[in-house]
Amino acid sequence: MKKPQSIEEFIFKQKQVLLENPGCASAHYNLGVALLHQGKLDEAIEAFENSIEEGVRMFEAYVNLGYIYFKKGEMENVIKANLRAVEIEPRYARGYANLGFAYLQLGKTDKAIEALEKALELNPKIVQAMCNLANAYLQKGDIDKSIEINEKMLEIAPDFALGHNNLAYAYYLKKEYKKAIKHFDKAIQLGFNPHPDFEKLLEPHRQNDA
Repeated sequence: MKKPQSIEEFIFKQKQVLLENPGCASAHYNLGVALLHQGKLDEAIEAFENSIEEGVRMFEAYVNLGYIYFKKGEMENVIKANLRAVEIEPRYARGYANLGFAYLQLGKTDKAIEALEKALELNPKIVQAMCNLANAYLQKGDIDKSIEINEKMLEIAPDFALGHNNLAYAYYLKKEYKKAIKHFDKAIQLGFNPHPDFEKLLEPHRQNDA
């Protein structure tokens, strides 16, 4: 059985390829992925930018750049990178999902909803996109729509703890306290660490049902 190569060996091989062929876009991309895995963000950025310069349709390199910019807290750059990704590949659902998340973080709710709905149109089973879309509608004040999306999401991923917590909060806002408590407890059962303030808000309603 062949011994799996270490990430250092993989990086060495990509660099060897680039010594022989500096214009190899895939080697630059592979190097970027490996460096990202090692947490060497600035070096990974350089590698992905090189892959984009040398390649033609390197939309996944843009998505990886977006992820690095997210790690750095540069949300505007996250948006720019993912916009470029979906410009190159308009059917790349993950790019739209990332865009929606970034817009949501910046409080651009309408743009977030537009991007997330596009992501789910292309791939209806991206759970994180559904979660973010439900939160976007909650930010917009549409509690019923948020609940509808959260319920649909939990049909796909019934053990998604964050989804249960978010649904609990939406039901709390709608004053459906029994449902809120049910999903809150399920979130805890699945290992979620809830905000203590939310737990305090639910406590009087537990006592009323006792």
